[in-house]
Amino acid sequence: MPTLNLFTNLPVDAVIASDILKDATKAVAKIVGKPESYVMILLNGGVPIAFAGTEAPAAYGELISIGGLGPSVNGKLSSTIADILQTKLSIDSDRFYIKFYDSPRPFFGFNGSTF
Repeated sequence: MPTLNLFTNLPVDAVIASDILKDATKAVAKIVGKPESYVMILLNGGVPIAFAGTEAPAAYGELISIGGLGPSVNGKLSSTIADILQTKLSIDSDRFYIKFYDSPRPFFGFNGSTF
C-alpha cells in the first residue's frame, strides 16, 4: 500500500526509469516496513517544474502509506529517495521536496474494496 509518486522535469529513459523503480521499491519497503509486494512507485518524467525561480533539474514526491510513517522514518525516506534521484538523474537534494501522507485504512482502495 505504500505509494510513491515522483515527478521530475527531466526526461527519463526506460533503463533509468526501471532502475529508479527497482531501487525506490526496495527502499520504501525496507524503511516503511512493508512487503515489496505492497509497494507502488510512479515515475513521471518531463513534467514542467520551476523550483526557486528556475527550471534547473528538480523533483517532487508524495508518499502515501497506511501506517509506517513518522519523523524518523520520513527523514530516512527523504534522504534515501534524494540519494536515488541524485545517483540516477543528478538532481541535487536541495532541488527535491517530498510530502508524506499517513492514510486511514478506509481511505485506501485495493482489489475492489478498501484496507
